[in-house]
Amino acid sequence: MTIKYDSNGLVPAIIQDATTKNVLMLGYMNAESYEKTLETKKVTFFSRSKQRLWTKGEESGNFLNLVDIKNDCDNDSLLIQVNPVGPTCHKGTDTCWKEENNSNYGFFSTLEDVIAERVANKDTKKSYVASLFSKGINKVAQKVGEEAVETVIEAMDNNDELFLYESADLMFHYLMLLQAKGFTLKDIEKELMGRQK
Repeated sequence: MTIKYDSNGLVPAIIQDATTKNVLMLGYMNAESYEKTLETKKVTFFSRSKQRLWTKGEESGNFLNLVDIKNDCDNDSLLIQVNPVGPTCHKGTDTCWKEENNSNYGFFSTLEDVIAERVANKDTKKSYVASLFSKGINKVAQKVGEEAVETVIEAMDNNDELFLYESADLMFHYLMLLQAKGFTLKDIEKELMGRQK
């Protein structure tokens, strides 16, 4: 890999969780720390303040296990994907931006939060979610079954608009059922990842 180091012999290294895709930290590497990272599979930086190599986790045990290294289009910065062991920041947080390193499923994560909020509010007159939850898990599960049947029916038809409409209904009610059972998409992700060969 061609790397353009700056006049100090350093290149910025953006550290990203390989699973969640969250940015964990930014560090700097020189040629020696880059080679050590490849050799040990533990991310090693060049500390500008200490003027020496340091392997993330050498004192804390919170290593960054190397998954992949990519170079940007100008060859002057690195994207390093890792599997972190424990928090990344030296202040004890998951990231150096004080964010939790949780999986995010885009709008589905937002929808999970909205469902949880409406269940907690228990306003059965204003909220369909609260109303359905108040009827118990059997009613939530029944609704998922109904939406699944409607989705299958639309899949066998030629109306893509109706198929997408019913698919959205199915997904929405499935997210409700997951929460009714005390689970989230993260639990489904973990189960599917466990099946990966």
